[in-house]
Amino acid sequence: MDDRAIQRLEDGSGSMFHRTFTVRIEGSRMTPEALMNTLSRDFNRAAPFGAAVFHKTAGKAPQACAGDEYRVQMPGPWDGPVRVVHCDAVSVRLATLRGHLEAGQIEFRAAETDGLLCFQVEAWARAGDRLADLLYSRLRIAKEIQLNMWVHFCLRAAAIAKGRPRGGVSIVTRCVPHEVFAGVPNR
Repeated sequence: MDDRAIQRLEDGSGSMFHRTFTVRIEGSRMTPEALMNTLSRDFNRAAPFGAAVFHKTAGKAPQACAGDEYRVQMPGPWDGPVRVVHCDAVSVRLATLRGHLEAGQIEFRAAETDGLLCFQVEAWARAGDRLADLLYSRLRIAKEIQLNMWVHFCLRAAAIAKGRPRGGVSIVTRCVPHEVFAGVPNR
């Protein structure tokens, strides 16, 4: 794979955000492997209608595989190219490619925790450039769009698993200011 196309954290601008969206699903008989198999075959099943559409642009298998690429189409100028950089039976990790609003990675994963099916979206990202930093960190527009998108994705994953969310979607956000983000220049 050509790694030069990947937009890494250090390529971005501003603070780094580490966000985790977790839904604990009760009443589902689906295994973590079955849920991830279903989602990785068609991310659009869980994507909020009208908010994000995953278009596979590279890769032939129906299921997401390392090296596959997608263009995530969103309302406004938010379309973002991503590449699958890791996948196994219970997780898929995507890295942003050049031209994406963000620089970083996002991982979807499922597990069994305390007898419940647990689905999680975890993102490590900075704005892709200064304009995106303004929209994300200062005006908070992109941050709110992302928050709503991943909350709905988690809730739809629970519906796909034919279960009910226990306690809604838990969201944890940690911000690492660019001044402390070791070795990463603020461009």
